[in-house]
Amino acid sequence: MITCAFCNQEIEFEGRVSRNDTCPNCGCDLHCCLQCKFYDSGSYNECKEVLAERTIDKERANICEYFVLKGSKEEESGRKAAAKKALEDLFGKK
Repeated sequence: MITCAFCNQEIEFEGRVSRNDTCPNCGCDLHCCLQCKFYDSGSYNECKEVLAERTIDKERANICEYFVLKGSKEEESGRKAAAKKALEDLFGKK
């Protein structure tokens, strides 16, 4: 169960979020910075993912490939995958 960053209502959502998915309660975009686990207003470009490209409008849908829906199951399992990818990028895949 996740919570919409705009209306604060709980949403049942399974699988990956596409660019076109919206909150069933308020209609706001789900695939946007404010709904992402990497969003941090105090970080550079307001994003904790250092490899992500800058996104100007944090409330609109975007095509960021690092997007992970805040509170999703993918967020929980994504940390291990992100760490593995970072190591492979750094040292090369064998």
